Amino acid sequence: MPHTQTILQTIPGNPYQGLQRADALWHRYRHGKLPTPTVVESQSTALVVDEATDVYDVVICGGTLGILLAASLAKQGWKVALLERGVLKGRDQEWNISRSELRTFVELGLLTEEELTRAIATEYNPARIQFDGGESLWVEDVLNIGVDPVYLLETLKQVFIATGGELLENTPFSKACVAPNGVRVQAGDTTLNTRLLIDTMGHFSPMVQQARQGATPDAVCLVVGTCATGYEHNQTGDLITSFTPIQNQCQYFWEAFPAKDGRTTYLFTYLDAHPDRITLEKLFDDYFELLPTYQGVNLDTLTFKRALFGFFPAYRQSPLRFQWDRMLAVGDASGHQSPLSFGGFGAMVRHLNRLTFGIDDALKQDQLSASALAWLQPYQPNIAVTWLFQKAMSLRTDQSLDSDQINTLLTTIFQDMAALGDPILRPFLQDVVQFGPLAKTLLRTSIYHPGLVAKILPQVGIPAVLDWTGHYLSLAVYSGLNRLLSDPQPAHGYYWQRWRESLLYGSGGDYDRHPQP
Repeated sequence: MPHTQTILQTIPGNPYQGLQRADALWHRYRHGKLPTPTVVESQSTALVVDEATDVYDVVICGGTLGILLAASLAKQGWKVALLERGVLKGRDQEWNISRSELRTFVELGLLTEEELTRAIATEYNPARIQFDGGESLWVEDVLNIGVDPVYLLETLKQVFIATGGELLENTPFSKACVAPNGVRVQAGDTTLNTRLLIDTMGHFSPMVQQARQGATPDAVCLVVGTCATGYEHNQTGDLITSFTPIQNQCQYFWEAFPAKDGRTTYLFTYLDAHPDRITLEKLFDDYFELLPTYQGVNLDTLTFKRALFGFFPAYRQSPLRFQWDRMLAVGDASGHQSPLSFGGFGAMVRHLNRLTFGIDDALKQDQLSASALAWLQPYQPNIAVTWLFQKAMSLRTDQSLDSDQINTLLTTIFQDMAALGDPILRPFLQDVVQFGPLAKTLLRTSIYHPGLVAKILPQVGIPAVLDWTGHYLSLAVYSGLNRLLSDPQPAHGYYWQRWRESLLYGSGGDYDRHPQP
């Protein structure tokens, strides 16, 4: 019996069954059998709402990350309802983030300094970046904070309720009807009327599935891992490492960090949704086969506490803008992080301030049409340019590359960024691309490693390079305009403010809002 089934069946809750369900869904994605539900309808006549019926300003579907936005909007004085299909509680596995990004919770009044400190379950330094055949690069204070989701969500839940928010647990979203004067939301046996409906149910939300109409993802990140005790060394972490050549038409990458009850290790890879791609269970088999070499341990000495797995689809048409009035996709549902990132928590925190005050403006000024709300999820060239990086870290099922090409490329790129200093390297490690650092890195690599650059072109293809060039030039324009204009001022009006924020975030300028350690 393979290690995967044997080990996962010994973990409480038998996560092997969940792995089989995830693989069944991954099979449907690979074979073009994606569901296209019809859960949102529109009507041209106004909703009939009597005086006794509660009308919310905002209804948010999806509590795990939705509670962040729900609590923040309730703090602004809006009448908010949050729907959660189960009981709203955090998972046992920590969310990793950098300390400076957590300041957002204090700035928005969601956590006190003491509560923020209590929310931090683990902290480690340094973290390693290394690819097979290359030297180790060590960095500090980057994604080295482990936030306790159980404590964080429970604290935010109490803030939400204390400020007048209504939490409806065990109340799964069913359908919505959009009318000129509001949205009628059906959630089980509960009916709610709201001015604005926000979807934070993630990649697999039925509203997202309807909006995307069965479109095949342009890229996917497969992830498997465990949290276990028994590791001899557990003081440092790995941000991204690789120690094997290409196999199964994939380049395998690893991540590791201390957890409050052990050590978490992930194996992940970037690929497309071709029918011949490997399964999650196959990736897990390789994980258990390679883990002893990766961590210098014997599987028999480890006690596995949790199994972690999933796949994260990414679409070039992102952030997703709903075609319906009075509806907004947020977080993983919108796909507003880069195709390299499979952690929605960091991206949600990064945009929480912008979304809070943008939605506040939209409600105050009644800017709730689809076109007006689209400005809350604008084009971001600094995210669009990362699609080329994703292609450079993967290969097609029919593509032949030197087995070490991706490792060699990444070793060179990261060494060049490190040579240029922390202002170049650190933003990229936190999923923020800026024009200046990117331009300097490309220039250095082109000068010192022209042969390597020549190898990338046939790997990614000329069309992808041309597409990237357009986004790269847009990034230059956004960066230039962001520097020329003063800081955003809400007094300028809804559209000016949203455009100004699109420049700030689309250029990666928001990274500089908080001083880095």
